[in-house]
Amino acid sequence: MVPRYARPAMTAIWEPESKFRIWFEIEAHATDALAELGVVPKEAARAIWERGAFEVERIDAIEAEVKHDVIAFLTNVAEHVGDEARFMHQGMTSSDVLDTCLAVQLARASDILIEDLDKLLEVLKRRAYEHKLTPTIGRSHGIHAEPVTFGLKLAQAYAEFARNRERLVAARKDVATCAISGAVGTFANIDPRVEEHVAEKLGLSVEPTSTQVIPRDRHAMYFATLGVIASSIERLATEIRHLQRTEVLEAEEYFSPGQKGSSAMPHKRNPVLTENLTGLARMVRGYVTPALENVALWHERDISHSSVERYIGPDATITLDFALARLTGVMDKLVIYPERMQKNLDKMGGLVHSQRVLLALTQAGVSREDAYRLVQRNAMKVWESDGQLSLLELLKADPEVSAALSAEEIEDRFDLGYHFKNVDTIFARVFGE
Repeated sequence: MVPRYARPAMTAIWEPESKFRIWFEIEAHATDALAELGVVPKEAARAIWERGAFEVERIDAIEAEVKHDVIAFLTNVAEHVGDEARFMHQGMTSSDVLDTCLAVQLARASDILIEDLDKLLEVLKRRAYEHKLTPTIGRSHGIHAEPVTFGLKLAQAYAEFARNRERLVAARKDVATCAISGAVGTFANIDPRVEEHVAEKLGLSVEPTSTQVIPRDRHAMYFATLGVIASSIERLATEIRHLQRTEVLEAEEYFSPGQKGSSAMPHKRNPVLTENLTGLARMVRGYVTPALENVALWHERDISHSSVERYIGPDATITLDFALARLTGVMDKLVIYPERMQKNLDKMGGLVHSQRVLLALTQAGVSREDAYRLVQRNAMKVWESDGQLSLLELLKADPEVSAALSAEEIEDRFDLGYHFKNVDTIFARVFGE
């Protein structure tokens, strides 16, 4: 975890104090259930809640000697509880504590990420409606294609992140499972009702069948979902970066008073935030492959997944949380230039209307091959003039075109508003209004 790209609420989930607090709650709730079942004395369960405590530094010191983190934790808690601590961890194995704790942490991290997505969606919706009918050029292969609106670009981003929210909700549900099933998952030394009790107290579901660990396909899907969200962040960030290029300059990251873009060139206003988001997205996606490789453990368990998850659990969630918050800020303050969008639309002498003329010629009885040839030969003249010539005027002057279409019919095919007649329909599909 890099502090530069971390926010306090998400970071707190992964701090040692939070982790050991969850461990304590798992052990204490399990002992409560064991007491209700008559396996351990009820006064022992009460003592654990009343006197149970721990110190991170003391746990670290014990672990340095015993080389086992859960034993070090239990030893430290026992120093506070006293004799009743011998009833802790009855019939349990270390993975019961570690895996259930990780489930709690990932569920809590998910709640923050879902909230992040909600804030981003709110901003995208507001800005989409703000520019619902702001004309701009659509590009394919980076080349002018046909007109769209900037609102449609943002509506597309909204729909994508709405899908991501659904994916994350599903991934959260899938990963939030509790395993208190003992060695190799057979419940030989602990009643399944203990697991049910702990799961209920911690807001988890019961793992239907664990080995000695919760199956890692759950975690693989979770981190894959984070990777998809990161890719969506990069997709929108890349769009902004392209639109901010000097030759385009249709939108721009907000440049605050006093901000500086280059140590050498005082004129620079660089898309540093979206470039940063592109890099952060690469990092989050980088955690997906290790999560996939964690699925194939030996037999009922090994710990090859453990070191991996100590990295990717905190780093992926902390980084994605920061990235979503940063993207929300970028989109909230994004400076948009409708006049420049219109200027770029008009730059190539009306080439963006070529398809409408092609279709009109076919409707008038010209074969598609001939219609394509007629429009293309005039379009190439405009292209080679760098937009100085007008496609409309060239088409009206072309005898083969004018033989099929009147000047008025040709001019009608250059109506910009024609391209936006279904914007309301698209918005209704995306926003449900």
